[in-house]
Amino acid sequence: MAPTVKIVRITTAPISLQMLITGQASFMSEKGLEVHLVSAPGAEWQHVETGNDIYHHVVPMARQISIWQDVQSLWQLYQLLKKIQPQIVHSHTPKAGLLGMIAAKLARVPVRLHTLAGLPLQTTTGIKRRILTWAEELTYAFAQEVWVNSLQLKSFILAQKMIRPSKAFMILGGSSNGINLSQFNPATLAPKRLAEIAQQHGFIPTDFIFLAVGRVVKDKGIVELLAAFKHIHTQFPHTKLCILGPLEQHLDPLPADAITTLTTHPAIVHVHWSNEVAYYMQLAHCLVHASHREGFPNVLLQAGAMNLPIICSEISGNTDIVTQENEGFIYPVKNTKVLQQQMVTVLTQPTLAAAKAATLQQKVIHQFERSSFHTAIFDRYQFHLSQKNIHVR
Repeated sequence: MAPTVKIVRITTAPISLQMLITGQASFMSEKGLEVHLVSAPGAEWQHVETGNDIYHHVVPMARQISIWQDVQSLWQLYQLLKKIQPQIVHSHTPKAGLLGMIAAKLARVPVRLHTLAGLPLQTTTGIKRRILTWAEELTYAFAQEVWVNSLQLKSFILAQKMIRPSKAFMILGGSSNGINLSQFNPATLAPKRLAEIAQQHGFIPTDFIFLAVGRVVKDKGIVELLAAFKHIHTQFPHTKLCILGPLEQHLDPLPADAITTLTTHPAIVHVHWSNEVAYYMQLAHCLVHASHREGFPNVLLQAGAMNLPIICSEISGNTDIVTQENEGFIYPVKNTKVLQQQMVTVLTQPTLAAAKAATLQQKVIHQFERSSFHTAIFDRYQFHLSQKNIHVR
């Protein structure tokens, strides 16, 4: 019998294991792989997948540049990989990619893969951009293949000559994990739980609820969204804004006036965390995704599956999903005035908004179902293993 094939998945923060690759560990375990999940410490570990042949390992990693911490993390990752002796190391997120790919190369891991799901360098300038570019190029150099999760992101790194074309690969039509259509399905939600969440936040049937999902930082367009909503609410007092995501003031913080609006405006609800995103999408009337940069945003797939109208910024990633005018409302990134106009359009033209949402829903259902992505990922693992004459038992 062939020995058990071991795979190590590495992310910088455990929330990425929980949210970005949901279900992959269980799927690979069922296919006969021994799965090791590695990330920094964090409360989110309690929500990360467990099961037979799924193992958790904590290695401190800093998301920001921290030379001494990075060297320590690299050494710990190297020691861990030498102990596990995996056949595959697959990293996700920038810092985990850089450290994980170097450690895997040093540990002589046969298959080294990195998923690229966004580039922080796209919203930076000067020396910081050069450092981030160098770090990405180093990651790609140590990886055997880089799985870029959107066509426009792939085009960007190729145009910038950051990677050899033969190393850049995309699973199916994009995305890192597809969409769980049983979870993000209005028909599967419990009416009692919907009512409880609505009551908890003071949502009433006459409200029109705009929803944003993601980290509460400038890079996610929260400043523009807050400014646009303040104007919207003066015109349409029945509107509310629900922002679902953690406030991260240690990285890319919001300015003081935005914090004041977020915390004191009577029509703004901030939910720091919830694993019931589908319920919030069902209660909402429009998702606003104002991000300044993206890889391939899962939140747009989720909203699409939920038949929720979408307003999004015109950036790569967003427009890999909302590719046509009949699929959503798109506005120039950082343009608060046009964002506000689009919000008014959704409010005043519900038939148009519903038609766009229905079109996108059909696209998501037919092109981004999760199990097909998991199968495609496993098939690609098998391809790389076969190149090394390694076979899953």
